[in-house]
Amino acid sequence: MQSEQTSPTQDTSLDTQANSSSFLDNYFSITQRGSTLKRELIAGLTTFLAMVYSVIVVPNMLGAAGFDPGAVFISTCMIAAFGSLLMGLWANLPMAIGCAISLTAFTAFSMVLGQGISIPVTLGAIFLMGVVFTFVSVTGLRQWILTNLPKGIAHGTGIGIGLFLLLIATNSVQLIVGSDAGLPVKLGDITSLPVIAAIVGLAATIGFERRGIPGGILIVIVALSVFGLIFDPAVKYQGLFAWPDLMSEQSLIGQLDIMGALNPVVLPIVLALVMTAIFDATGTIRAVAGQAGLLDKDDKIIGGGRALTSDSVSSIVAGAVGGAPAAVYIESAAGTAAGGKTGLTATIVGLLFVMMMFLAPLSYLVPAYATAPALMYVGLLMLSNVTKLDFNDKVDAMAGLTCAIFIILSSNIVTGIMLGFVTLVIGRLCSGEWRALKPGVIAITLGLVIFYMGGWAI
Repeated sequence: MQSEQTSPTQDTSLDTQANSSSFLDNYFSITQRGSTLKRELIAGLTTFLAMVYSVIVVPNMLGAAGFDPGAVFISTCMIAAFGSLLMGLWANLPMAIGCAISLTAFTAFSMVLGQGISIPVTLGAIFLMGVVFTFVSVTGLRQWILTNLPKGIAHGTGIGIGLFLLLIATNSVQLIVGSDAGLPVKLGDITSLPVIAAIVGLAATIGFERRGIPGGILIVIVALSVFGLIFDPAVKYQGLFAWPDLMSEQSLIGQLDIMGALNPVVLPIVLALVMTAIFDATGTIRAVAGQAGLLDKDDKIIGGGRALTSDSVSSIVAGAVGGAPAAVYIESAAGTAAGGKTGLTATIVGLLFVMMMFLAPLSYLVPAYATAPALMYVGLLMLSNVTKLDFNDKVDAMAGLTCAIFIILSSNIVTGIMLGFVTLVIGRLCSGEWRALKPGVIAITLGLVIFYMGGWAI
């Protein structure tokens, strides 16, 4: 018999792979958190595909307000790349960051088109918002808010975001649409190709996940994208490579006007952006961390301080490179559902957005109905937070449900959180349980009520 021999070259190759894997494992604590390298890679790709639509939606929104769409495309990729890499490499959490769609809409349609604020001053306001936001995070105020977030409202935020994801996903394929009369929403065209594809994709995702097939969510996204390319005339191959022009006349990098943003007329808008971001992004981070099982024994986010700072610093970068305010994406939950538990997931997302600057045409190959099943599945998973509500403490549990329901009814996370806090405080007083109220909870409630009653809410 011939003995098997391994050449020195093969030995070196195997040693290199082992060392590389060991380094990633140690750096990101992959094994320690109960994950694997393969699972993290799949989770990163899944999150990226679930949020890549932002490179189309954000330029379209800001383009309607006079921003150059091509320049915004580059800015959107840069913000997502920077924020996700910072979250992955520094905070070591599987949460991706990008331009917040809700704040993008506010930037375009309220600030620029509605109030006539110039684009440079708008970018200056976003930069200042990021600076104040970072100060709030670094000084521990955001962590203090998280610490004083009652368990019912914390779980209610997760439920509400799950419902919100379901609404976003079903509306993206026109399964659920706005209604002109009667109830605010109604059933769309259930016989359309996007709707059928999304429903079949959701069912397939549930089946794959039940069987424990690795990358089941990603398999569905890729399969539906291929299906669309073959059978859907709206999905067209538009090329592979496009060189980004960072120095063109239309470039928004460094075009911010900070002094103009310090105008007394603009400053209230900056504060409104900060308040919205504090509660919107904080609620999202808490919900995604909970869904990924990244809470410690005291129900606090593992590495929460760095996560909050990564989130806020990204908005500073957003103003500097010419994009919309940044935030942790709800779609990160698609990656955590695929098994992501470490910063490697977010790092993969960041690297893919770097590549996306050079592969812009490929973003059109992932139709909405390819990613909708993943978001719908994650939304359904997040509804399991209802089992974590303690109905022996009815006031806390009902405040959590109030928070959840009004997140979806108002399509606004901050509104749901505000009404949850108000319900909790008044409920405690009326039930004679006022001693259970912490001073921090009362302070947050008053701050939110003043924010809304003053007309500053976005």
